Amino acid sequence: MPVALSPHWKAYLALAFGVLCIGLSAIFVKIAAVPGVVSAFYRVFFASFVLVPLWLLRRPKLPRGAILRATLLGGVFFATDLALWNASLLLTGAGVATLLANNAPLWVGLAAWLFLHERLTANFWVGLFVALGGMVLIVGGTGIHFDGSNLGNLMAISASVFYAAYLLTTQRVRTAMDTVSFMAISVGVGALLLLIAALIFGQPLTGYAPNQWLALLALGLISQVGGWLSINYSLGHIPATRVSVTLLAQAVVTTLVAVPILGELPTPIQLVGGALVLGGIYWVYNGRARA
Repeated sequence: MPVALSPHWKAYLALAFGVLCIGLSAIFVKIAAVPGVVSAFYRVFFASFVLVPLWLLRRPKLPRGAILRATLLGGVFFATDLALWNASLLLTGAGVATLLANNAPLWVGLAAWLFLHERLTANFWVGLFVALGGMVLIVGGTGIHFDGSNLGNLMAISASVFYAAYLLTTQRVRTAMDTVSFMAISVGVGALLLLIAALIFGQPLTGYAPNQWLALLALGLISQVGGWLSINYSLGHIPATRVSVTLLAQAVVTTLVAVPILGELPTPIQLVGGALVLGGIYWVYNGRARA
């Protein structure tokens, strides 16, 4: 007897593929081993070679007014998030940085409560404190200091704040703009800003080895284009809350792949802290969904 497939099985396959693609992004950044601003620039720069022509072929109309301002601001937040996170990967483990950078739901929920007066359930607050406890274990497991891996951990947490700002800023934009248009404009803005930042800080944009260029190309085409187009496709068929929780698996993908490729094995404290963070973020989603 044939097994009945879900009517949205293509969307679930796309979501799984997207999680795999973005889960590999930290690996590509570590292999490239170039300054964080540079790897962030090439991620959006190479992605723009696919997204911008695809967008122009659709003969789009540029957004105006508040929608245009929000789109541009979203590009600023996304570029800052990438620069901080990519820089953090050079200082701390790939799995740890990916996990800490995915704390955006905590800050999104708090901002929605403070500024949008969204009602939050007890589940949200339980999840918030559990996740914060996990972050304390990860960041403070070897003692609080502001250099080395702990500096990388703090940069990853800062990246999650800017990612949350990106999500909040562009939430309304996505109701008035299609996926390709939104991604094309945001990567274009991000590429311009990151190029300016690289030039200001004197970061080299050329002179890298072939394997570094391949890693940067994979970062743009696999993680940015393949990953986010697949995830955005799945969002059209699967509830956003379910997709958001599933995206947490990228930290698991990164951690597992980092063991054989990068030789990075998490410490017991980091494993406990990571489990608390993932569990806490799950409760945060659950609490917001019920609200």
